[in-house]
Amino acid sequence: MPLPARLRRLLAPAAPAGAVRLAGLDAARGAALVAMALYHLTWNLGFLRLTPENYALSPLGRACAHAIAASFLTLVGIGLVLAQGKGFRPRPFLARLGRIAAAAGAISLATRLAFPQSWIFFGILHCIALSSVLALPALRAPRPLVVAAAAGAFAAPALAAWSGADAGFLDAPALLFLGLGRTVPATNDYVPLFPWIGFVLAGIALARLGLTRLAPPNLHARPWRLLAAAGRHSLAIYLVHQPVLFGLAAGAAALTGPHPRAGEGAFLREYRETCAAAGGEADVCRVAARCLLVRLREEGLWQAAERGTLTDEARERAVAASQDCFRRAKPG
Repeated sequence: MPLPARLRRLLAPAAPAGAVRLAGLDAARGAALVAMALYHLTWNLGFLRLTPENYALSPLGRACAHAIAASFLTLVGIGLVLAQGKGFRPRPFLARLGRIAAAAGAISLATRLAFPQSWIFFGILHCIALSSVLALPALRAPRPLVVAAAAGAFAAPALAAWSGADAGFLDAPALLFLGLGRTVPATNDYVPLFPWIGFVLAGIALARLGLTRLAPPNLHARPWRLLAAAGRHSLAIYLVHQPVLFGLAAGAAALTGPHPRAGEGAFLREYRETCAAAGGEADVCRVAARCLLVRLREEGLWQAAERGTLTDEARERAVAASQDCFRRAKPG
């Protein structure tokens, strides 16, 4: 008599745990790549003025960027445990580390040439490379100690600020990679060691606690297979996706020109901040800002004002419009 299907599944030999878990890890990494590409596309559209604002720089956009970086770093920690198994394997580890370090160096060099004022000196790849080395002891350390180390890494910036540590020392250019100072450097990608190594340690803790043994999704479904395929080539995709996306967005910008409302949000915010700093009431500053934007558009001064190319005569007209709008916005 044939066995019931449920019993056959229970008695069937288990699939190799490493293969299933690595496939699930690849799919998760692929999903993170998709999220990263969408974020960078949003940034490109805003930078090239194809959207009213650069939504990637909004509070929600920054939160998404942090969540994406956290997911990558957590997967790095999980991957370290799965790749090393019960004994340290130096050759594959050093080969992987070398690829990541070389890619990080290439990004630093390319951005130094393209964006000298905001080049990437310590981005996500730099953090992955250094964290992978510093987190190696966590692969064998007692698990409670790994959890405590992760918590300490998350708390380190706040503790450094609370302790009153010498800000000048921690803000020295050579120590900005630590992330323990008070300076936020002008760079297109900043993922300092603290608190971000905490996610690598958290990933190691999750893997060592066995939480990664949870059943992965049906990896035979086409979407998951595509994500897993992308995850297996994550470094290559990371390196090429942004130049491709930026090139496509730049081509679109050349064809369509900027969005008609591009720059409005930044202008209104800057006016309100300047007005408030001069002692204006919030409601008055808000009404005056909107009034001035309308006046600049009506008088054909908006584009030149936004580009900072106003002539002396146009600047006098803009100042007069600003004063008139502020006067009209005041109650009474």
